[in-house]
This record gives sequence, structure tokens and C-alpha cells, in this order.
Amino acid sequence: MKEHIRNPKLWVPSLYLAQGLPFFAVAIVANQMLKSMGVPNDELNHWTGLIGFAWVFKPLWSPFLELASSKKLVVVFFQIFGGLCLGGVALALQAPFWFAAAMAMLALVGISAATHDIACDGLYITSLDEKGQAKYAGWTGTFFNAAKFFTTGALLLLAGHFEKTMGVVPAWTICFCILGALMVGLGLYNSWSLPLAKNTVSADTNAAAIARTLAEVIVEFFRKPGIWVSIVFIILFRAGEAQVQSIGPLFLREARNLGGLGLTTAEVGAVYGTVGTVAFLVGSIAGGYFTSWLSLKRAILWLILAVNLPNIAFYLLSAFQPTDLSVIATALSVEMFGYGFGFVGLILYMMQVVAPGKYQTAHYAFATGIMQLGFVLFKLFSGDIQIALGYQHFFIWVMLSAIPVAVLSQIIPMTARPQAQAKTPESARAEQVV
Repeated sequence: MKEHIRNPKLWVPSLYLAQGLPFFAVAIVANQMLKSMGVPNDELNHWTGLIGFAWVFKPLWSPFLELASSKKLVVVFFQIFGGLCLGGVALALQAPFWFAAAMAMLALVGISAATHDIACDGLYITSLDEKGQAKYAGWTGTFFNAAKFFTTGALLLLAGHFEKTMGVVPAWTICFCILGALMVGLGLYNSWSLPLAKNTVSADTNAAAIARTLAEVIVEFFRKPGIWVSIVFIILFRAGEAQVQSIGPLFLREARNLGGLGLTTAEVGAVYGTVGTVAFLVGSIAGGYFTSWLSLKRAILWLILAVNLPNIAFYLLSAFQPTDLSVIATALSVEMFGYGFGFVGLILYMMQVVAPGKYQTAHYAFATGIMQLGFVLFKLFSGDIQIALGYQHFFIWVMLSAIPVAVLSQIIPMTARPQAQAKTPESARAEQVV
């Protein structure tokens, strides 16, 4: 009997909101919390950067999720578990060894969220036909970014309010309790709304067979023509963007006598989570249309410049240190618009140049892992570089970091190189598994 699937309008929003909340909790909210707790820029970026490796390596354990009876089971489990871990961060802040405890809980949040991502996307693809996938594709991005709007906007505004009225530790305790409760609530709701999305189990579906398939997929990935150049390009693409996304929000919070703008947590939420998020979304849409019109080959240099040149806004902010919040918001909107506009280039490069071939879906997943590796590597050392150079010189360094990838974009192919091997039934099955 065919499974009855509820209207996607009842589960696509909640599914992708739950994908975004823990990601932004680790990527952005944790940094703001640690800044409020007095942790130096280099130390906080080291630790949150290390947690980001969960998203780098998730393709390595993604095939083993096929051993579960359904994707819904995996999704709901990791939503509820992730929510409990976010609540665990709130508890960790009460301990004398709060930093170690909070990092341990955030690491569990990262692993849980990265694993959830795999099952989440798999459930979406499995439960909808091609027409349905296209119809609701915009919803997935909208509600993922709704999580960003909430965490970097409303939640930071709330944190800023409670920091003033209750103190730093109670403020962030409340915020992480809210995040945890939201995730658990979404998990319970999705236990009702989500389609089952049963995994296809055959006689040879076992851990050993999946491990052999995974090994073959990895070998084939690194046999792709020009793959090492592509890996370097993907990593370098994120050089400037990763550093400015890591240090920029901290610069806004830094005291003015230390070179920052001295904004409160609430003010950062106001400029980043509202106008900044809107500018990013508008830029992303515009970048897609721009590349479609011009083609990736002709557009790539402009896209790289779009990601990096607007970072001059941060240099100007560090040089003039304005106090008018509208001026700061305008500068950040320009930077976030450029980030959204240009980042499309990296996504399309992975789809059109790296992924095509024998295991297209699996190899795109590997490419996204490398993309996250680029972010993590530059995030890890961004705090050290900023402390060594100071904010003004750091933002100059960020713009110079774009030169290698801009040059590389003009000398490497922007189309997939043909492979000699044809797809076999075994490879098709492997692609489904991975």
C-alpha cells in the first residue's frame, strides 16, 4: 500500500526550520555568547571552528543512516536529541567548568545537526517527485534562512535585553533554553507531520556492504579529472568570506578603544538579523539570475568580486568607527548583499563542475564537505590573524585573501571534464545509498 503523504506545506517549513536552528546556533549564536562571556576572539573561533568539522565529515557516515528503518525516524530522533543538547548548553553555563561543558554540548549539537541534515535532505528528495521538489525548493531555503533571521535577529535582541536586565549568564541560559525547547517542539510536531520515507533494505544492505560502497565512491571522487585543482578552488573561494563572517560580528561587539564599534548584543541582532539577512536573501536571488543570464564561466570572476569587494565596508567601519546605527546597518547590508550574490558561484561550481559523473549526488555531498572545510580552516585562524594585525589591517588582509581564487578562476575550466567510465547498475545503487 502506498504511503499517504501529508501536504508538504505542513512539513517542509518545520523540517527546514529545524535544519537551520542548530546550524546557526553553533555558527553564530555561540560566538556571540562566548564574546559576552569574555572569551578572546582567537580562542572562541578555535573551538567553534573545530565543531564545524562535523559538517565537513558528515558524508563519511551518511551512508550508514540507510540501516535505519526510515528517514523520518532519524530526522525526529536528531531533532529531539539536538534540542536536548541545546538545553544542555544552558545547563553547562551554570557549572564552574562552564567553558569545557558548553563546548562539549555544542560539539554534540554539531554532530547531531550534521547527521540530521543528511536525513532531512534525503527525506525531502524521497518523499516528493521532481515536480514537487521544484515546487517546494524555494520553501526549503526560505525556512532555513528563517532560522537565521530568528537566531541572529530576534534571539540576539532578546539576549541583549536580558543581559542588561538580568546579567550575561541568565540571559544566555534563557536563550539556549528557548532554542532547545523549539527543537524538541519541532521534533514532536514532525513525528506527526513528516512522511515515513522508508529506507530501501535489501539482502546486502549491511554495514560491511555500505562501507565497501563508500570506499568506492571516495576513490572515484579523487579520480575525477582536475579534482585537486577543484578542491583548492573551493577552499580558496571561502578564504575571505570565512574570515569576515567569523570576525565581523565580533568586531561589532568589540569595545571602541580596542578598535571595534562597541555595539550591544541587541544592536548586533538588529543590524545582522534583520537588514543583513534580508540583504543576503535578495543578493542570493539576484546572483542566481545573474549567473543564469551570463553563464558560470563568464560570471565567476564577478561573483568572486561580489563576495569580497564589499568587505571594504568593514574596513571603512573600522577606520571611521561610526556611531549611527543606520550607517552601520547600511554598510553591513552592502556586505551581506555581496556575500549572497557571489556565493551562488561556489554552489553552481560544485553542481556543474565537480559533481557530474558516476556518483553525482554523492560527489556533490563530498564537495559540500570540502566547502565547509574551507570555512572551518580559515575560521580556525581568523582570530589569531585579527589579534596580530588589529581590526583595520585584518580587513585589508581579508580583501587580499581573494586574489588567489580570483586568479585561479581565470585559468581553470568552468565546465565538467569528461570521465571515461560509464554509470553501471552498481554505481547507480551506490549513489542512492550515499
